[in-house]
Amino acid sequence: MFSYRVFCLAALSKGITRSSTTFLTRTNVLNKPQSCGYAKKVVAKGKGKGMVKEELKGPEVCKDPIRLTSHAVGVNIFKQGEDPKIKPTEEYPEWLFDLNLGEAKKLDELEPDSWDYWNRLRKENILRYNKLHKGKKF
Repeated sequence: MFSYRVFCLAALSKGITRSSTTFLTRTNVLNKPQSCGYAKKVVAKGKGKGMVKEELKGPEVCKDPIRLTSHAVGVNIFKQGEDPKIKPTEEYPEWLFDLNLGEAKKLDELEPDSWDYWNRLRKENILRYNKLHKGKKF
């Protein structure tokens, strides 16, 4: 750094003895600070500390009792269209009413020869293995 300043002073002293135009050109070239040519950081528009974030709104809740009893509200997954109407029970398949909507059956309640029994046994063994190898003391 010291040698750079000495070099600048020597260049300035030469420029003073000559004309003013050489003085200006040499000082501009030699006294220019070194700078890296990095790009400027991109500033995100509209995202400042003072900006209020928009909250996502869910679907509107239907409170009409007639519509709730005649249509399957919330079943339509498309942006356009309406919710389907509820049909009489004879038009639906029988297996639909046999589905278990409560808690999953325990291993003791299932028959040992069924697929459900073996899937449940495998799941419980995986959970037991994970619990044992978690590293926590019991």
